[in-house]
Amino acid sequence: MAAEPLARDLRRPPARTGSRPHRTPWTLLYHSVDRGTQDPDPFTVTPERFAAQMRWLDRHGLRGVGMAELLRAAAGGRAAGLVGLTFDGGYADFLHGALPVLQSYGFTATVYVVADRLGGHSTWNPETPGRQLLTAGQVAAVADAGMEIGSHGMAHTALPGLTGEVLATETARSREVLRAVAGRPVEGFCYPYGEVDSRSLAAVRAAGYDYACAVGQSPLSGRHALPRCRVGDRDHGWRLHVKRARHLAQELRGAAARRRTLGVPAGVGGGLRPAG
Repeated sequence: MAAEPLARDLRRPPARTGSRPHRTPWTLLYHSVDRGTQDPDPFTVTPERFAAQMRWLDRHGLRGVGMAELLRAAAGGRAAGLVGLTFDGGYADFLHGALPVLQSYGFTATVYVVADRLGGHSTWNPETPGRQLLTAGQVAAVADAGMEIGSHGMAHTALPGLTGEVLATETARSREVLRAVAGRPVEGFCYPYGEVDSRSLAAVRAAGYDYACAVGQSPLSGRHALPRCRVGDRDHGWRLHVKRARHLAQELRGAAARRRTLGVPAGVGGGLRPAG
């Protein structure tokens, strides 16, 4: 496959049907941006690699934005050339590893923060060393810098199987805490570990979130279980090309499946809603 035709195809604005965008926007999932050469966590990206990935987006006419902005643009048919940038966990290294790079390109992002671990350490993955998390003051500074703050729950606990009271704490209470810390509305939730079922999705909706992020595609995919693409330190330019092409292919297959489910003939109403 030749490089230039693929690059031209990936830069091409999405096809349009009526007033809807043809596909849901591509969204990248990050965690920590740090050197961490001894860290076995496969989702840690070095600052150098992160800078190269943002440079790749910029060179291909793509602009990184937070999820709330991305969804508003998609709803208005203005998402062409936008890519969602999300950072799960609220790691303190966002301040020096990611924020300056984002600002240099005029990009924004959403940082999903664990509300009851402000200023503490990540303890939810026993296979990786605990990493420093943003303090309350740093969360406010990130918000003041133009980044969106979202909730990653109170204690980074998987939602499926929780009792009603604990589920409400992880969703509604975390939103209240982070709204007070950031000084801004908290519109989005991110499911810890990417685990979501119908009951936890309903709790997120009931807590008043406008949207929520999962990880992969699932029968629940939609506005409150948005799929994202994991990005790691091995993802150089060609791997990003492949991941974006894979995303486009998945969206086309998903559109066809939804048309079949609804009994819509091929070629009719081909646009995808940005969220379900």
